[in-house]
Amino acid sequence: MKLSTKGRYGIQAMFELALYYGEGPISLKTIAENEGLSEHYLEQLIAILRKAELVKSVRGAQGGYMLAAPPDKITVGDVIRTLEGSLAPADCVVEDTPFECSRAGGCPTKLVMERIRDSINKVIDSITLQDMVDDYRRLNQKSSFMYYI
Repeated sequence: MKLSTKGRYGIQAMFELALYYGEGPISLKTIAENEGLSEHYLEQLIAILRKAELVKSVRGAQGGYMLAAPPDKITVGDVIRTLEGSLAPADCVVEDTPFECSRAGGCPTKLVMERIRDSINKVIDSITLQDMVDDYRRLNQKSSFMYYI
C-alpha cells in the first residue's frame, strides 16, 4: 500500500492543526510554510476534510482552520479514509462495496487480502492526532542538561 500525496499531505496538515490545537485558527499559509506544502493543494484537501467535519473554518482577519474535535478523538484512519477512500489492497475486499468475483466463495487470496486490509485499518485507527503530537514533542525534546568544562 502506498498513500498518494492527498493522504500524506492531509496527515501533515492535520498534524499542524493538532499541534496548535486550542490556540485558535491557523492559516493555510502557515500550515503550508511549516510543512513545506503547496498552499493551493492544501486548499483542496482542507475542503474535503471540512466537508467530512474533521476541520472547521473561521472567517475574518484572524481566521483560518482548526480541528473540529480534540486531537485525541481524530485518528489517522479518519483522515486517510476521508482523503483516500478505502485502503483495501484489492477490489474484492473493499468495505461496503459489492464486488462480483467468480472465485469469491473459495478464494484463499481473498482471505489474505482481508487480513492485510484489517491489519492496515487496525494500525491507522489506533493512532490519534494527539499520539502524533506527543511523539513529535518527545522526539524534539531539548535536553535540559548543562555541561560545564
